[in-house]
Amino acid sequence: MKTRKLFNRISVLRQERNISRKELAKKIGVNFQTVGYLEREEYNPSLDLAFRISECFGLPIDLVFSTEPMRPLSEELLDRKSQNGK
Repeated sequence: MKTRKLFNRISVLRQERNISRKELAKKIGVNFQTVGYLEREEYNPSLDLAFRISECFGLPIDLVFSTEPMRPLSEELLDRKSQNGK
């Protein structure tokens, strides 16, 4: 079975929070090079690592990772807000 490519917002989220790759790596318990591989989508995280990353940013896992190319986070949040307001 072929592994699906995962898309992510790690780089954007890290930059928004002014966190270096080394800082993020320390918080989630991996080597800083692993963060680079994840950001470039050269490596799919384990389920446990994906949860650690999403928890580090305080976001649901589906706002950090997707099996399809990701829309800007602002669009995602607006859609969720409009769905909850109905």
